[in-house]
Amino acid sequence: MTLTLSKKDQLMLAGDHGRAAEAAMRILTQMGEIFGAKRLIDIESAHIDGCLYHGDSGIHFAQMLVDGGAQTVVPTTLNVGAIDLVHPEHFQGTAAHAAKATELMSLYQQMGCLPIWTCAPYQTTQKPAFGQQIMWAESNAIVFANSVLGARTNRYGDYIDICGAITGRAPEYGLHLTENRRGQVVYHLKNIPEQLLAEDVLYPVIGYLIGSQSGSRIPVITGLPSGATEDHLKALGAAAASSGAVALFHAVGITPEANTLDQALQGEPAEREVDVSVNDLKQLLGHLSTVPDGEINVVALGSPHFSLGEFEQLLPLVRSHPPQTEFIVCTHRLVLAGLQKRGWLDELRELGVDVVVDTCVVVTPIVKASAGGTLMTNSGKFAHYTPGNIGFDVIFGSLQECVRSAAIGRVWRDQELWP
Repeated sequence: MTLTLSKKDQLMLAGDHGRAAEAAMRILTQMGEIFGAKRLIDIESAHIDGCLYHGDSGIHFAQMLVDGGAQTVVPTTLNVGAIDLVHPEHFQGTAAHAAKATELMSLYQQMGCLPIWTCAPYQTTQKPAFGQQIMWAESNAIVFANSVLGARTNRYGDYIDICGAITGRAPEYGLHLTENRRGQVVYHLKNIPEQLLAEDVLYPVIGYLIGSQSGSRIPVITGLPSGATEDHLKALGAAAASSGAVALFHAVGITPEANTLDQALQGEPAEREVDVSVNDLKQLLGHLSTVPDGEINVVALGSPHFSLGEFEQLLPLVRSHPPQTEFIVCTHRLVLAGLQKRGWLDELRELGVDVVVDTCVVVTPIVKASAGGTLMTNSGKFAHYTPGNIGFDVIFGSLQECVRSAAIGRVWRDQELWP
């Protein structure tokens, strides 16, 4: 299939818009040809994951773009970096690692990217509208934008993301096209008690289940309550994007392309239908922990980054049960400003809570406890990545269970949570 380029695309490819735009367009056109795109389309925004330091190749690529005059042409936000620039004392790695992480973050700012440093740009001022074509990286941001907002992006990764931001263009394939957004596997929540449906802990478990069973197919969920919050859907999507390759889910009666099951399926039959019971979800809980309940060394929350609403839930819990165990919450700078405005930040710190911005515990060394210990979390994404990324065993629980466990140094369970 031949990729047709506009006149402006051709000029960028020929170098008329500078060396950086030429390199970016060359990468985009090659990608478009690989995926069978017929053309490139305009995008409204980009979200960049390549600003996280993994090695010198990332710095070399970003420096090549900066030296070539790269400037973003659409609103472009930055995902987490590898260091908290506001509180560098949280960083537990080497000075050389910190310097390189900071250098990479600086290079992306030089290209005009907005330094919000968050995996949850959709909970800041950068919230794309329904139907907008965007080029976002970061798996949980992608699934939220597609599913909850109805914007359109593929699962873009490091380096291709900044190419879109520099050119304002993306190959038209995959989830940019309406016909490829049809639901494929339907999950019917059956006889889930209303009390459990209102619990935050349920949503990462549902997400982990549909991700592990759907792979890269598009799941449709029936039976979620109409009152499911933005934070509920955030947690569900993040877990689904971690346990599988989910980039879009439909929740019937909740998400914008699924007013009905028939709409979510675009009038076609489902490829597969699955009934999900409480017992199915309880069995999955065992997959979110790598060790039995026992002593813990650290509690980590905030993947995706904690919202102000989540801090509002956390504060009364830690007031009643101040942590005696290392306790870390990751968020972004806009929420940090909200905490400061309300006087909550100082109180959280006095209670023993470390609030980290710009980064998170599974991508950079923040945890002070020795590797090989046990981390407890209410995040399906943290639960999935903690063992492989930072060498800790993991235990999954509700927000209340995490707080009360941190107060006694070992796992406390709410015996009435799961019927």
